[in-house]
Formats: sequence, C-alpha cells, structure tokens
Amino acid sequence: MFNRHTWLATKKKECYGQGIMQKNNIMVTGGAGFIGANFILKCLNERPHWNIVNLDALTYAGNPGNFLELAPDLAARHSLVHGNICDARLLDSLFTRTPFDAVIHFAAETHVDRSIGDPLGFAATNVMGACTLLEAVKKYWERRGCHEDFRFIHVSTDEVFGSLGSEGLFSESSPYDPSSPYSASKAASDHFVRAYFRTYGLPCIVSNCSNNYGPYQFPEKLIPLLILRIMEEKPLPIYGDGQNVRDWLYVADHCQALLNILDKGSPGQTYTIGGGQELSNLEVVTALCDLMDSRLNRTRARASKRLITLVKDRPGHDRRYAMDASKIRNELGWTPAHSFAQGLEATVDWYLSHQVWVDQVRSGEYHKWEKVHYKS
Repeated sequence: MFNRHTWLATKKKECYGQGIMQKNNIMVTGGAGFIGANFILKCLNERPHWNIVNLDALTYAGNPGNFLELAPDLAARHSLVHGNICDARLLDSLFTRTPFDAVIHFAAETHVDRSIGDPLGFAATNVMGACTLLEAVKKYWERRGCHEDFRFIHVSTDEVFGSLGSEGLFSESSPYDPSSPYSASKAASDHFVRAYFRTYGLPCIVSNCSNNYGPYQFPEKLIPLLILRIMEEKPLPIYGDGQNVRDWLYVADHCQALLNILDKGSPGQTYTIGGGQELSNLEVVTALCDLMDSRLNRTRARASKRLITLVKDRPGHDRRYAMDASKIRNELGWTPAHSFAQGLEATVDWYLSHQVWVDQVRSGEYHKWEKVHYKS
C-alpha cells in the first residue's frame, strides 16, 4: 500500500544524498526590478565566482538601465534575458543550457493600487507564473539528480498576513489573511512553493519581508514618489489619516538577508524579515520633507511639509504591518545594518545624484500613473 510520507522521506534521502555543489550559476527572476537589481549588483560585487542569468519581462518596473554602471568584469558575469516566467518553453531552454545551482524568484506584480484595477493580471503573473517556474525548476532539479545543495528562494511579502492591530508582530507561524488582490496572489504563490517542497521534495525556502526602500525603486511607491514630488514642489498625497504603520527595511539589508537564507537556510523553512523600524506614513513623509529641504537648501517659507495632502483611502488598506525577525537573527545570524534615518539619507542622496536615471523613469509609465492617480 502506497504511503506518501514514506515515499517522500525516501525521495528526500535520495535527492539530498548527492553531495554538495558549489554555487556558481544563479538564476534571478525579476532581476531588473527594484529589489532584484539591488540583489544582483550586491552579488556581482561580493560573489566573484557567480554568473547570474537575469530573467525579466521588462515591464514598466523592469529597467535595464539599473546595470549601466557595472564595471566590465562584473557585467561579463551578468546576462539579461528578456522573457516571462509564464513562458514554459523559454524556461525549459534556459534550464537546458545552464546548470543552475539556485533560483532566486523576485518576479511579480507588486503594487497594491495596480492590483485593485487588474486582479487577473496579478493572478496570471504571481500565481500561474510562479507555478510555471516551479514546474520547470522541478523538472530541471530531477534531471540533475536532486542535488541537496540546490535552492529555490521565493521572495514574498508581509502583506500575505493581512493587518495587525496596535500590538503584536507577524512571524513564520502567523495565519494568512490577505486583503488585496496583490497580497492574495502572493499568498497563493507561497502555498504552491511549500506544496512543491512537501510533495516533491524540491528544496524551496520562502521569505516574507516588510516594506523596502532604497535605490532603483520605481516612483509609484511611497518614498521615491515623495522624493520626486518634493523636487517639483507638487502635493504629497498620503492615504486616509496617514496613520497606517509599516515596518521599513533598507533594500541592501533585505538583500543580505536573502544571501544568508541562500547560504544557511533549510529547505522547507520560512523566514520573516523586518527592519524593526515601525513608522506611520505621516512620520515617513515628515522625515523625508525635512531631509530633502536640508539637501535642497530650502527656506522655511518653502518647507516641503506644506505640500502634505491627505487623500481618500484606498480599498482594503491594511492598518499596520510589523515583523518578528528573531528566527532569521537567531538561526542565520542576520540583523539589519541600517537604521531608518541612515537608509533614508542614502536613498535621498542616491536619487539626487542619479538625475539621468530619474529623468528616464519619470517619462512614459511614471507620468501615466501620475495622471491617473494625482491631478497635479
């Protein structure tokens, strides 16, 4: 009589008994986006033996210009493939050509506001795309002998857990309670990743991270949106009463957490990642106004705080997120290296010193987004 648990234990023993592979070839999906690009740039600088294949659909948030400053020796180890994770044939060809040692899966539609207007598009990319990728990875992994050192890292969000009250933290054991089409689609993909580990033994790890900010972020997200609007002295739109609280994490710290997970994390595990920096949206915009005014030498009469404008709240807007990062701290030795103030200064200075990048992203899709959501 078939016993699933016995079969799975045997399969894991067979697959994880093949020896350790040195990680040299890495696939990063969505690597031309905000967090993916920061991750690739960090890895190319810190992991000199890595070759990275960057698979990105190059939608509005995917920007090949994120890699223009790469030195030639680093650029030689980075290949950008324009393609979609929903394309099974393309995935199979990539896994046939290159013996990948890990897949870091960033590719996703991520903006809550966009998901409210296009829930099916989010389901197509975040759910069916993740499943198509998982199936391609599983077939490749089995062909390669189920090496125990292979890893599939699925990068997810704290939004899958829904909204917290005034106290408490999300952790790896928190129940899922998504509020938006975006968070629902990411929750579904998390479940599929865990199912591929439990059913097939595929060595998957899920990470759920709090709000990121830093260089290369597309300016429909809060902090870069505010930076650009402060530069132009336009109204600074804040949803509702501005008291929605988020746990902020500088993107470089998130990338380091993912490297710790890749190097030391255990298959089948989940790791929640947070900066321990809880701030309301009003606190964020106030700090950003003060910092930008200092950098731009604005007088008190032109203080940017005068531009803060409360606007109608969006549907399903979660009140508070906060993460318990004790597991990744205690088991994998990760802690964030930047305070919010340090990270915000680095972010503002990056945007102010990268006007060519800013001008490029402010054309096209950024202006379309502004016209739809903000009248001025």
